[in-house]
Amino acid sequence: MKSMWQRAGVMGAVWAASQSALADYAYNLQEPASQVAREVFHLHNLIMLVCVGIFIIVFGMMFYSLIKHRKSVGHKAAHFHENTTVEIIWTIIPFIILVGMAYPAAKVVIEMKDTSNPDMTVKITGYQWKWGYDYLNEGVHFYSTLATPREQIDGTAAKDEHYLLEVDDPMVVPVGKRVRLLITANDVIHSWWVPAFGVKQDGIPGFIRDSWFKADKIGTYRGQCAELCGKDHGFMPIVVKVVSEEDYKAWVAKKKGSAQAAAADNTKTFDVKELVERGEKVYQANCAACHQANGTGLPGVFPAMNGSKVATGPIAAHINIVVHGGRPGTAMVGFADRLSDAEIAAVVTYERNAWDNKMGDAAQPADIAAARGGAAVAAAPAAQ
Repeated sequence: MKSMWQRAGVMGAVWAASQSALADYAYNLQEPASQVAREVFHLHNLIMLVCVGIFIIVFGMMFYSLIKHRKSVGHKAAHFHENTTVEIIWTIIPFIILVGMAYPAAKVVIEMKDTSNPDMTVKITGYQWKWGYDYLNEGVHFYSTLATPREQIDGTAAKDEHYLLEVDDPMVVPVGKRVRLLITANDVIHSWWVPAFGVKQDGIPGFIRDSWFKADKIGTYRGQCAELCGKDHGFMPIVVKVVSEEDYKAWVAKKKGSAQAAAADNTKTFDVKELVERGEKVYQANCAACHQANGTGLPGVFPAMNGSKVATGPIAAHINIVVHGGRPGTAMVGFADRLSDAEIAAVVTYERNAWDNKMGDAAQPADIAAARGGAAVAAAPAAQ
């Protein structure tokens, strides 16, 4: 009995030591930033200790038997068909172990799935290869795209600390608020995963899956798409900034102001220089992954834009493809729900006047609005 309590004390000490690992995550799970993430971490340690204990007992008995009962020291092999007592023991003990692990695991999983009583709700949509965020309580909508410079990806520049884990527009939430997530996808299966929050939920086209988190520490937290979603699967990171309530309100106000400015842009007529400059940024963020930054595409996979029949053909057809997508069976998707009229006009103009494409014409936001409704677009000369 005494030895049993001694072993229990040793296991307790190991468990306590595992909790001290929270101070150093260099070779561990990410530092938890929510209660659920901490419970996941503790559950991971508990199950790992159980597995280690089983490993030590099973392999200890095996090696003890091999060494102490080997033929060279005079032991003879025992021959028996069955032993009811042994079979009962090796059935009951694993059952008790499994029940002991199932209870805390079920408790954590149930808590992870309880999305009731949220303080705010955000709809998250996965695209190839970016994330769309809709703040349903605030009326805020934006897209979050990889911000790592192309030079780092191509290996022509040194990689920084957050290589492939930085975005142009991060998700922002207030600290201490229960955030419900409605997660879906527009094209293929994606997975929204931020380890520090204990959240990992697949986004499936045509379905809404929900999850939640409540960050209890201000900071910046990073994750990735955890589903193999295509060619640039590794290029759609997740960044969540947890800020104070005051900073969150200021961010919402700024976002709404930007949305109003974007809406105003959709009514303007731009000159070609401004469209090309803006279009290059839109192209790099949305098109370069497939068609390449230099417009050469990937032979046999993604067509080149430099010298293509689309970029040097009728502008109406070019606009229609960008707005509504390519031919059925191709990977080209429409950007009608991803980009504003001004952004689509800019990227079309850029593609028609970049590289060796010197068409000298331009698309305007009004042309894109007409194309959304199915109207024909006449070629227009570039405004000088």
